[in-house]
Amino acid sequence: MARCEVCGNDYVMSFEVHAQGAVHVFDSFECAIHRMAPICEHCRVRIVGHGVEVDGHWYCGGHCAKAEGRTGIVDRVGSAASRN
Repeated sequence: MARCEVCGNDYVMSFEVHAQGAVHVFDSFECAIHRMAPICEHCRVRIVGHGVEVDGHWYCGGHCAKAEGRTGIVDRVGSAASRN
């Protein structure tokens, strides 16, 4: 068993997430999302889907990026990044 790094639950079905050279342990997707999902810089929602990136800033979608005056929105969906 391993202890969740968010809630501290010592759970037999905990799991590891390997990201950017670090290993994280969680007991649920909810805790993993809480710890790892970026937050939209406009509306402050956790980005659970793909989101968009502009110059290192993350938004839940193009609407929020545009509301912040961003251009050159990068969509990371698919095999190649596309620009809007």
